[in-house]
Amino acid sequence: MDENFQQDDQNKNEQQQIQPQKKERKNWGQTVLSGVIGSVLTFGAIFYTPLGEQLTSPQIEKSEGEQTEQTEQKEEVPKVKTTAKEVSTDSLADMVEETSKAIVGISNYKQGEQNPFVPSNGGDVQGGSGSGVIIKQEDDDAYVVTNNHVVEGADRLEVSLANGETVEATLIGSDALSDLAVLRISNEHVESVLEFGDSDELRAGDQVVAIGNPLGVEFSRSVTQGIISAVDRTIETKTSAGQWDLQVIQTDAAINPGNSGGPLINMNGEVIGINSLKIAAGGVEGLGFAIPSNDVIPLVEEIMKNGSVARPYLGISMTDVDKIPRSYLGELPNEVTEGVAVADVDANSPAGKAGMKPGDIIVKMDGDEVQNTEDLRNALYKELKVGDKVTLEIYRGKEKMNVDVTLSSNTLE
Repeated sequence: MDENFQQDDQNKNEQQQIQPQKKERKNWGQTVLSGVIGSVLTFGAIFYTPLGEQLTSPQIEKSEGEQTEQTEQKEEVPKVKTTAKEVSTDSLADMVEETSKAIVGISNYKQGEQNPFVPSNGGDVQGGSGSGVIIKQEDDDAYVVTNNHVVEGADRLEVSLANGETVEATLIGSDALSDLAVLRISNEHVESVLEFGDSDELRAGDQVVAIGNPLGVEFSRSVTQGIISAVDRTIETKTSAGQWDLQVIQTDAAINPGNSGGPLINMNGEVIGINSLKIAAGGVEGLGFAIPSNDVIPLVEEIMKNGSVARPYLGISMTDVDKIPRSYLGELPNEVTEGVAVADVDANSPAGKAGMKPGDIIVKMDGDEVQNTEDLRNALYKELKVGDKVTLEIYRGKEKMNVDVTLSSNTLE
């Protein structure tokens, strides 16, 4: 695609680059890691140091920093409901007035640089802002859903409520691949919550509104109206956990920087999506995207319960074979032109315990061809689960062999 994809938050961050180190050529697996891989994806730890890097096509802007420390979770968290409370729908204005009470602004603060010679320096610096929606009240707490890229790398988070109150927020957990995060705030000043509708019932042409804070809290709870343009889109995005195909709803309701994490709402006042990104290119208008509510619900429930989303863990660093100069591939048969090259292996990971080594070339998983890292990632995260045993067909030099690997969880230490 020639268009540029832009996350619609206000975080403008420096790219993180992994500086390669020179290795001896005889250890070609490490040479691949240092000389060829621009950025290495490690299967396992979902919460990587976020990157402010760009896709080659299209471009994605992300937040910078590491996930903030998760707080202790309550033992039981009631499931997120999918039936909306009664919201007045006598007019669009009535519906917006009611639902806006549950829309919040989110400010991401990072620790400023300390200067011992200038006492006024070193305070928190706002690294960006976005939107969120309150989905649950429980005892003294309320829970807010937003985008991972809104809160990623924050040292401190603040939430601004519809009544003008500003409260500190605690990051319960987040998931970089799905671009979702959950915050906890005090329930003291919360006036309302919104509940999820059924995104599977959406049709192209259904009317929706997006409510959020475009360009920051100065324009808090701005409302834009549009329709569902398409219900089943796949957008390739780059996250701090690697490249990912995000399933989204397309809408022509205006989605601007700062709308990230805010809700896409149907005419019944139900949240049917969490606004996440848009296409930003010259001559392009009205191409915004939201994560469908039916995808959001189970992920939010897991984050609220466990602080993260458990995904299968293989334990390798890798790159595409077709990105490696042939001279580095050793005795690999010339007819093998696609696959995944293993650059490094965690010795204590499932791959390490199965005997995989740097330099191995993965060409099949359970009999299905693996052409590149995206194929492998999609198979792991979308088709498999923790505890599954998979058979990898690999080349080690010119020798072809099968390796059986039992997948563990990325959340296990």
